Amino acid sequence: MASILKAQKANAAKVDAKGKGKRKADDMDVDETEVVAPRKKNKQRVLLLSSRGITHRMRHFMNDLEALLPHVKKDSKLDSKSQLHLLPELADLNNCNNTLYFEARRHEDLYLWAAKTPNGPSIKMHVQNVHTMDELKMTGNCLKGSRGLLSFDKGFDDTEWGRLTKEVFTQIFGVPSTARKAKPFIDHILTFSILDSKIWFRNFQIIEKDPLQPNGPPQTTLIEIGPRFVLTPIRIFEGAFGGATVFSNPEFISPSAVRSALRREQGGKYNQRKDAEEQGMKRKELRKRGEDELAVSKVFA
Repeated sequence: MASILKAQKANAAKVDAKGKGKRKADDMDVDETEVVAPRKKNKQRVLLLSSRGITHRMRHFMNDLEALLPHVKKDSKLDSKSQLHLLPELADLNNCNNTLYFEARRHEDLYLWAAKTPNGPSIKMHVQNVHTMDELKMTGNCLKGSRGLLSFDKGFDDTEWGRLTKEVFTQIFGVPSTARKAKPFIDHILTFSILDSKIWFRNFQIIEKDPLQPNGPPQTTLIEIGPRFVLTPIRIFEGAFGGATVFSNPEFISPSAVRSALRREQGGKYNQRKDAEEQGMKRKELRKRGEDELAVSKVFA
C-alpha cells in the first residue's frame, strides 16, 4: 500500500513539473475583435407543386424536375387556382424560400410560376414543347442528386427582365452544397438560352473522356439528357404571386386568343360558303325562263 502511494505522489510531482511552464487558458488574453464570423450557408430550398387538372405528361415532367433538383420539396396539389396568396404560406410551412408552381388551364395549357417567397419577385411563364426524359430516350445519364452547373446565354444580360430572370433561376435551379439529398459530384450542366423572346432549357451530361477510347487523352464533350422545354415570359410581378407589374411581354399572345382567332377564321370561311350558295340560288332564279303559252300546264289546264 505504501509503495502505491509513493508511486502516485511521484506521478503527481512529474505532472506539476511539466505544467509549470504552461499558462492556463483562463489567464490568457483573448482579443474579442478577432473572432471569425461563421461562414454563410446557402440554404435555398424550392417548393414544387401544381394545380388540379394537369395531365399525365405534366406529372412525369414534374417528377423529372424533382429528380433533377435534390433541394426540391414536393407538395400536394393546390385545390383552387384563385387562391395563389396561400402559396407563400405553404412555402413558409415547408421551410422553403423558393416556389415552382405549375398552373393547368383548359386545352392542356400549362403555366409556370417561379417566385421568391415570401416577398417576391415572381415570374409567370407559358410552358411549351415539353419533352420528358422517357420521351427523349437520350443516351446521356447523370447521378441522381448530383449538382449541376448553370449556363446562361449572354442575352440575359442585355435586358432588365433578363437579369432579373437570371437571378431568380440561379437561386431556384442552383443546388446548394448543403442540400440534404445532394451528392458531392458535378456531372451535368443546365443551359438557359434566349431565342425569339423565349427561354429554352436543356440538360447535358459532362463527359471528360471518349467512351470508345477510355485510355485516350481527355476530351470534354456534352450529351443531352433531358428533359427539355420552352418558357415564354408573360409578366414579372413585384411581390410573390401578385403585386405591381414590373415587366409585361408585349409579344405574348395567349393560346386562348390564338384558338379564338382560328375559330373566327373558320367561321368566316363558313359564312363565305353560305353567301356563295345564296348568290348561286339568286343567279339561278334570274336565269330561269318564264312559262310559254304552249306549256303543258296551260294546254291541259
